Amino acid sequence: MAGPPAPDPGDAARLGERLAALPGLDRVREAAGELPLYLVGGAVRDLLLGRDRADLDLVVEGDAEQLARALGGETVGHERFATAKVRLGQAELDIAGARAESYARPGALPDVRPASLADDLARRDFTINAMAIALRGEPELIDPHGGQADLGRGVIRVLHERSFVDDPTRALRAARYAARFGFGVEPETESLARAADLETVSEDRVEAELIKLAAEPNARQGFELLDAWGLVSLAEGAGPLIDAVGTLLQRPPWEGMADRALAVHAAATGRAPGAAGRLRDLLASSRELAGAAPRHPSEAVELARGRGGIELALARALGAEWLDRYVSEWREVRLEITGEDLKAAGVAEGPAVGRGLDEALGRKLDGEISGREEELRVALDAARD
Repeated sequence: MAGPPAPDPGDAARLGERLAALPGLDRVREAAGELPLYLVGGAVRDLLLGRDRADLDLVVEGDAEQLARALGGETVGHERFATAKVRLGQAELDIAGARAESYARPGALPDVRPASLADDLARRDFTINAMAIALRGEPELIDPHGGQADLGRGVIRVLHERSFVDDPTRALRAARYAARFGFGVEPETESLARAADLETVSEDRVEAELIKLAAEPNARQGFELLDAWGLVSLAEGAGPLIDAVGTLLQRPPWEGMADRALAVHAAATGRAPGAAGRLRDLLASSRELAGAAPRHPSEAVELARGRGGIELALARALGAEWLDRYVSEWREVRLEITGEDLKAAGVAEGPAVGRGLDEALGRKLDGEISGREEELRVALDAARD
């Protein structure tokens, strides 16, 4: 499934026009001085595709952290990987020293060493992310691996056959880019992805990549690719559920109830993020909630109270229409009285106070009482019962 062809960057003047629209670039050029400086990776890919982005990936043949400090702004350095992140206003710059990588074992984090730009591009994941534009002098597209042609064909292609051995999470990334751009995966790359061994990397790294995929507008396509490759097992009906929960959280009253990416991730995997989340079958409990049919608002509140936003969103996406009223109305109902009112009326501190307040709230939700006096009367009767 090929996406639209990548725009031809044309001559240096056209590249220059596109670069001029990128935030913070002139300031970086000035700070770099005579150091060789390049726009690289996803920033080049998106520039050629005509896509906007607020973050820029830069490679300098020199000290990345020193350049970052020269820029001012909020700076975070990562000495192990020779990288630094700088925020300049609304722009976020990822600056890295040109480097090569080696892997002590499959799935290990890379060991890095200073190297040339050619080495830096050769270590990257896919051809479409292995391009650079020289920022000193006239802009020049540097494309040693055919990334521009693959953009034009709408193809995801790895640079070498050990790519998914060195870092199996790249196979998850392949599905993410395929979903984002509507690209196809080159056959040899797909074959290598199917053979990727995710057990060589930590669950946290796998989960982080899956959450990035879940944040994509077309996440379902990516998860279904991973399922077809045997890397992620989707439950029956997960595809439609991914779409349903993603759409749900973009409309009232569900906006803001849960992080969309985390909810989509849960729809796909059945789990909440984190070590504790992986121990619980969140999808099963959401299905159980979706199967409930409360007859009164008080029953609905009792069922839904204490559940997280992701679980509630999954249950609603699975058909629990009554949760719309819980989210928009019933969960906001409050008593005018408090436990202090019951204690002032002679109820001893303890379970009786909670029992009384619960009874009053339930009766109020069901429209049986209203006002402070009736709440207090019902609560006291229940507390003393």
